[in-house]
Amino acid sequence: MQLANYYRKLLERMPKLAVDADQVQVLHSARAFKQRLLELISRAQTRIYLVSLYLQDDQAGREILTALYEAKQANPALDIRLFVDFHRAQRGLIGHQGQGGNHLMYQEFAARYPQQIAIHGVPVKGREILGVLHLKGFIFDDTLLYSGASLNDIYLHQQDRYRFDRYHQITHPQLAQTMVNYVRELFIDNPAVPPLTRADIPRARQLRNEIRLFKQALRRTQYQFRDTPRNPGQVCITPLAGLGKRGNRLNRTIRTLVRGTRQRLFVCTPYFNLPKPLARDIRNLLKKGIEVTLVLGDKTANDFYIAPEESFRTIGGLPYLYESNLRRFARANQTFIYQGHLNIMLWRHERNSYHLKGLFVDDDLAMITGNNLNPRAWGLDLENGLLVQDPELLLKPRFEAERENILAHCQRIEHFSEIEELDDYPQAVQKLLKRVQRTRANVLLKRLL
Repeated sequence: MQLANYYRKLLERMPKLAVDADQVQVLHSARAFKQRLLELISRAQTRIYLVSLYLQDDQAGREILTALYEAKQANPALDIRLFVDFHRAQRGLIGHQGQGGNHLMYQEFAARYPQQIAIHGVPVKGREILGVLHLKGFIFDDTLLYSGASLNDIYLHQQDRYRFDRYHQITHPQLAQTMVNYVRELFIDNPAVPPLTRADIPRARQLRNEIRLFKQALRRTQYQFRDTPRNPGQVCITPLAGLGKRGNRLNRTIRTLVRGTRQRLFVCTPYFNLPKPLARDIRNLLKKGIEVTLVLGDKTANDFYIAPEESFRTIGGLPYLYESNLRRFARANQTFIYQGHLNIMLWRHERNSYHLKGLFVDDDLAMITGNNLNPRAWGLDLENGLLVQDPELLLKPRFEAERENILAHCQRIEHFSEIEELDDYPQAVQKLLKRVQRTRANVLLKRLL
């Protein structure tokens, strides 16, 4: 307990913004998220800044982009900017050969409307596999709408399927301005971040030196704001950003948060491949008798899952790799499962997919983030998150309702044997995973996935 108190003291000393608790809202579904997104676009008066991995060329993506352009036509003074990953914007979906990139849609819309919005392509690294823009947060005037979701049909439940995520709305002028200042300082007018609405988008190799300098700036830049004392009725929120393993303030804070657990840790991640330091921290909690709940997606709820009756592609092996990691972890920690100290909860709901991330510690601490809590997020991608400290437990009912909503479609693993193993998989998957193990490619994959 003394060690947990030490780490909590570290969190208490961090700079923070005091936010009225009634200005923090939790949404519970992809449809509600989409509805709120469109409402906030229609009501914005001065600025809309959207940061997302991608805005897809599909029905939902076009609906959102149309709403943005219509808002700009109605109010030309409205500052509208969209920031998406440079590499992801210029390729089609994995497994869809011949599909053009989203940049073609951006150029199409730009040619259609007289009042333009700015769409920036952010290259975190020289190649997509080495790191992407995984920063999250949509700003509408003084309101932040935060989710791990990107913008396309499945994330917004446009049709018959949805991808489940977390969705939070926080209204606070200084928090909104802090997040806007960060992207303005780093992205706008930076030669490494070209507009995607023009036909002459430079190639990554043409921007090699610019991207190198840009990456250095990303590593050293952090959200800047004035520390404000908390008053009764308020919670403390600290925005954090991080890129790379060394000096990553977000990673360090996540570990401090975990190590500050006194009674209960609740973790959500869609891809079970914990970084070694985080896995070690969780193991130490279990040894102390602290309750740890891991909420994970069943392999059938993974983005890349391919049903056995469908034509198999290599990318379809990823959900089985994650499940293999989980089985090994559950087997090694079966005693804690028996004792009730470790709860492995698998989420599955019809044909929908699972994309939740974040942590709850006891009843007074939380991390709202798009970080997948895997080696890729830990060392390659540009990530951010919001540390929430709630000493008066003002958000406890809202966070309890959120956890109940998350667990509504979960099943607890009672024994590791409930999780399928290699011999249970389709032949194509078995063949792929055996080849991966034989060549020891799994060591490399764990760093990239």
